[in-house]
Amino acid sequence: MIDISSQTEAALAAIATAETLDALEAQRLDALGKKGWVSLALKTLGGMSPEERTAAAPAIQSARASIAEALDAKKAALEAAALEEQLARETVDLTLPAVAAPKGSVHPVSQVMDELAEIFADLGFAVATGPEIEDDWHNFTALNMDETHPARAMHDTFYFPDRTPGGPASSSEAVGQQEREILLRTHTSPVQIRSMLAQGAPIRIIAPGRVYRSDSDATHTPMFHQVEGLVIDRDIHLGHLKWTLETFFKAFFEREDITLRLRPSYFPFTEPSVEVDVGYSTEGGRRVVGGHGDAPGHAWMELGGSGMVNRRVLEFAGVDADEYQGFAFGLGIDRIAMLKYGMNDLRAFFDGDPRWLAHYGFSPFDQPTLSAGVGARA
Repeated sequence: MIDISSQTEAALAAIATAETLDALEAQRLDALGKKGWVSLALKTLGGMSPEERTAAAPAIQSARASIAEALDAKKAALEAAALEEQLARETVDLTLPAVAAPKGSVHPVSQVMDELAEIFADLGFAVATGPEIEDDWHNFTALNMDETHPARAMHDTFYFPDRTPGGPASSSEAVGQQEREILLRTHTSPVQIRSMLAQGAPIRIIAPGRVYRSDSDATHTPMFHQVEGLVIDRDIHLGHLKWTLETFFKAFFEREDITLRLRPSYFPFTEPSVEVDVGYSTEGGRRVVGGHGDAPGHAWMELGGSGMVNRRVLEFAGVDADEYQGFAFGLGIDRIAMLKYGMNDLRAFFDGDPRWLAHYGFSPFDQPTLSAGVGARA
């Protein structure tokens, strides 16, 4: 008992004079650790007689409690003193530049949409939008796609399970139509129809936005982004279409050696129809737009579809096809973003990986301008 009392007093004195957390930890281990004298004293209780145990146990437990309480109090005092010393030592200079902190970034798709709008606005195009939940008349019928067209198939298009009542959208629809199938739009072309119905002709618009198709791999996702272009006026021909696309690609990729090839194709909503190919080369394992596709080391790559708007589409939209004609084109925003900024997997656009976003994202201050460069980064 006398030995425990003296050891307790010595331990409390050592704790009181400890000047660092490391010294305090040494005192804790010496007394309360697995091999500390308090722990060893507790182990001796099992070999004592009941009378000895009754006398010794309270003293040992009291020593343990006193030492633990002293340790906690001293630790709190040392931590408070360390904090006070740190606060006294550290100062904040408000005149220094702010330290860069983790922040959000503009997604490449949003940035490319802004770049598109900037370039086409300079060419006199307005930006038009439409609903992502469409009816089959605007999405298919008004675009001259018949009932048996493969794009209407369930495995290509996301249909809603129920039909929604609604009257005809224009006098060109079948008389007596009382209900339409509702779906997620498969392209932004319905915006053409809605814009012509609302504004008539002449018209010059682009329609960027999300579209949905039942497809998924490294270069296709169920939801992706597309921009549709439409020009309706008098005396419009394919030469205007090619000049518009060449001017856009030169501004978008910020180089003058852009060569386009219009390759005959077929789309229900344009006649004649052409695929738009651009010359490119491979540098450092990535495709780089520029040069002539038939030159050595170069090839052609398809970027979109286009053509002269079909007369039936103009009639569905209430435009006089004998007085007006025009062209339309469609480009995949995700695809041209991948091409411009060197991305190789479309699925990464929608993974939400902060490492990918930190690498490919844009600062909110990187506003596309024709004078500073639509793809310039701060």
